[in-house]
Amino acid sequence: MSANAAAIGIVVADLPVSVAFYEHFGLTFTDSDAAHGHAEATLGEGLRLLLDTEESIKSFTSAWTRPFGSPRTTVCFQFETPHDVNAKFAELMEAGYHGLRGPWDAPWGQRYASVIDPDGSGVDLFALL
Repeated sequence: MSANAAAIGIVVADLPVSVAFYEHFGLTFTDSDAAHGHAEATLGEGLRLLLDTEESIKSFTSAWTRPFGSPRTTVCFQFETPHDVNAKFAELMEAGYHGLRGPWDAPWGQRYASVIDPDGSGVDLFALL
């Protein structure tokens, strides 16, 4: 038996706010069910990003509680150039989002930056140097 990664799911407090954040990365949320607190976008290669509201998750997982502290998971977006990482980070800061670490040249050969989405999940930006 084999399994293929199909989706990354993120629990969000405010669906429209989170959709607006991820649209900064060129994602288009085409399969949405706002009435049930769900939206999804294709990431490519058959992988999808699923956003579900806390209320939606609680409707079928009553023991779910909101996590706290530093991000435990991170969604990573690769860019074509180091300049693109700098530009996207600047765009997100200008839009009022929270930067965890500004762009820097990582010792593993990438231009790297980290931001936090509206619900505290980590989002990393990188490009090969």
